[in-house]
Amino acid sequence: MTLSHDSGGTGRPVLLLHSTVCDRRMWDPQMVALASAGLRALRVDLPGYGDSPVPAQPYNPAEMVIEVLDGVDEFAVVGSSGGGAVALEIAARWPRRVSALALLCSAGPDLDPSPQLREVWAQENALLEAGDVAGATELMVTTWLGPLADDATRAHVRTMQRHAFEVQLAAAEVEELEVPYEVEAVTAPALLVSGAHDLPDFRTVAADLAARLPDATHVPLDWAGHLPSLEDPAALNDLLLPFLTGR
Repeated sequence: MTLSHDSGGTGRPVLLLHSTVCDRRMWDPQMVALASAGLRALRVDLPGYGDSPVPAQPYNPAEMVIEVLDGVDEFAVVGSSGGGAVALEIAARWPRRVSALALLCSAGPDLDPSPQLREVWAQENALLEAGDVAGATELMVTTWLGPLADDATRAHVRTMQRHAFEVQLAAAEVEELEVPYEVEAVTAPALLVSGAHDLPDFRTVAADLAARLPDATHVPLDWAGHLPSLEDPAALNDLLLPFLTGR
């Protein structure tokens, strides 16, 4: 199974991996900006999101993404939240192929969930088990978007999250395979972004990775929640583009 994907622009490739609250449409505000900066943006729907169904067999998301990049020898990768965890795995398992790594409010392999995060997961599971997909969707929108997100952005995330729930609930349960890797195997320079209005877990992940990666910069954003690329695209692009272009 090939993951759904599309691209825009020409030049050095930049892989975009979405949050697990969204799908590849979350990168709409970055696609034009990256192309205008002389980069080729390639965005992928992870398994069970957007136009990518849940596979019928056990799968590893990072390996499925690498299949999309067949023929692309070197690329930068930008990952948001759960997509950040996939981006980190790719950078660690295929370090020679990753030229730069940007993680936006990323999850990580050693995440120890806080009481706040455990409560969000418990509420989400309870709502989905009760068949209240709308309620679970609204919980995600409320939890993961910061104060700068406008009504249109909230509606956009609501659409993506509800679709993901519907796709995943309609599919059979299939194991997602975890492949062990060492974070310290990453060689690419890394930009680690966290948000002051996010749950504390993701600030902890960013600080931890900043201490463990060989060439990392942690940039806390005082205005951001969990999805800064959607909450204030212009501000995030102003941070991301110089990192990716070196200008």
